[in-house]
Amino acid sequence: MMKCSKLSSFVASWLLPACLLAGSEQAQARIYDDVVDSGFVRIGVYRDFPPYSFERDGEPAGIDVDLGKEIADELGVEMRLHWMTPDETLDDDLRNNVWKGHYLDKDENNPLAMKNVADVMMRVPYDRDYAYKRDSMGLIINDLVVMMSPYHQERWQLTYDSEKLDSVRTLAKFQYHPIGVEVDSLPAFYLTSAMQGRMRDKTHHYTNPRVAFKAMKEGEVSAVMGMRSEIDWLLKRENSSRYRLAENGFPAMGKQVWDIGIAVGEADRDLGYAVESLFDRMIRDGSMEELFAQYGVTYESPSLYITTP
Repeated sequence: MMKCSKLSSFVASWLLPACLLAGSEQAQARIYDDVVDSGFVRIGVYRDFPPYSFERDGEPAGIDVDLGKEIADELGVEMRLHWMTPDETLDDDLRNNVWKGHYLDKDENNPLAMKNVADVMMRVPYDRDYAYKRDSMGLIINDLVVMMSPYHQERWQLTYDSEKLDSVRTLAKFQYHPIGVEVDSLPAFYLTSAMQGRMRDKTHHYTNPRVAFKAMKEGEVSAVMGMRSEIDWLLKRENSSRYRLAENGFPAMGKQVWDIGIAVGEADRDLGYAVESLFDRMIRDGSMEELFAQYGVTYESPSLYITTP
């Protein structure tokens, strides 16, 4: 979605086909034994993407960074961060960071080779239909990566300025009140097209939810819509009862709730299983929820753990 609005763009664009290109320039993914023997594991996290992965006082921080440390401790190795810059689509990010490497990211010692990719890529939208999507020949498109181990369920959330709005029971209110969204995100597309475009003129676009939230504080917009984790984190930092969460849903918006997992190379399934075992234990013993709470983020178990009576 924007250049890529990170996760929000994935939800809108993960149905685009991947380019499965392999060759001599492909970075080498490492299998479980190689990771353990090397003494370190590369954890792929997105740059400048709080509360998931960012720098605080010059040091890496965030939910996914902390989970990367847990993975490294589980394997008995050191964590090394592989900072990822989002591309246009999820397919691009999987190619650049899991199985091939980016064509601009060359190894200084070998100009013909890519630098190393991540051993474990964090915060990958987990969807079985996408993971097993096939091309016109019936071949699995994403056959060089394995998407697995969902550890969180994400959703869209709206926060509003209670000094400007009494409540938000319906999005129809934003025919008359300005709302901020991340440029090219799914909420941006939704608010500019729903209700025959009647909210388009009141939809203001910003580079990320933090900038949109700042605009709300400065009175430019009356509300902000984004991923719940980002909204929760912003509200925790602001620590003011003035800004409140809306309780409404978003009719006809499409995918409103989705699971978040990891991606590993197709040959690295054992590494993925080790992470899956760790995350399962953390979800079941409550430590996953505790980690999210440290960043003020509401934790919701992935759909795999939701049981019906």
